[in-house]
Amino acid sequence: MGSFSVNTYGGYKYKLYVPSQYKVGNDVPLLVMLHGCKQNPVDFAEGTKMNQLAEQENFIVLYPEMNRLFNPFNPAQYNLDGCWNWFLDYNHHRLGGQPQVIKGMIDDVKKNYNITPNMVYAAGLSAGGAMASILGVTYPDVFNGIGICSGLPYEAADVFILADPTAQTAKEVMIQGTADPYMCGVKAFNEMGRFKRKMPVIVFHGTSDTTVHPINGQHVIIQWTQTNFLVEGGQGKADVTPALQQTGIMNGRSYTQHIYNGKDEISLMELWMIDRMGHTWSGGSSNGSYTDPLGPDASSILWGFLTKHH
Repeated sequence: MGSFSVNTYGGYKYKLYVPSQYKVGNDVPLLVMLHGCKQNPVDFAEGTKMNQLAEQENFIVLYPEMNRLFNPFNPAQYNLDGCWNWFLDYNHHRLGGQPQVIKGMIDDVKKNYNITPNMVYAAGLSAGGAMASILGVTYPDVFNGIGICSGLPYEAADVFILADPTAQTAKEVMIQGTADPYMCGVKAFNEMGRFKRKMPVIVFHGTSDTTVHPINGQHVIIQWTQTNFLVEGGQGKADVTPALQQTGIMNGRSYTQHIYNGKDEISLMELWMIDRMGHTWSGGSSNGSYTDPLGPDASSILWGFLTKHH
């Protein structure tokens, strides 16, 4: 196996998996993996089996770790449960907040390893999935695709540090979905600014998820369909109709795969709804938390989808 080292950047820790096949001077892809609440990089790597896949496919994996220690000078950078603070407005923008820290980690990795410029991806579970969506919006010039497992759309909740009584709370959104996923798509397009580009997105969500309601998986697709539609020059509301819908059974769980095309009629997004799965990583290992050993192998499917887009 390769090396799995601890590093620090900007007051945060991160772990980095470098496969044994890696050779200096040869470019390899980079995948940023964002853990969920009450998880850490080691736990997340075990549960997703992503290091084994990286060893097999020869790519580097960066696992940022959310701070659990309170910082009185920057409360937005802390969360007692280790959740990425996806619901704070502070973290919805390019300069400042957690997206900038994660971008800094990527730059840190690039100083020491040869990364294929157009093969940098982000994926996450739950709060980490929501942060992956934010990264696709705030740094579309860095990321070439994102994966969202049991996550939420960009600006699903938008809470300022000083309490905003009109804002949906994170808990409300997790239970009932965001108020207007199309508006989330418009906000994402506006946030991209001069860096705007179409973003390939793959989403996995369990139909029995009681932590982040399955409606959020559909809202992620609506948000990104709207954003990509506007990037392509569209006006008004996007048509969120899949070009193809397939059903099947993998490893003991039935699923429905929805495929969405861009303006050029080429596959751009996928939504995998997995029957009877809860708030877990599909096809994961029981050695990690929040995993379902049954169902489609989300890690392999996600990697196969992302690497088609570069």
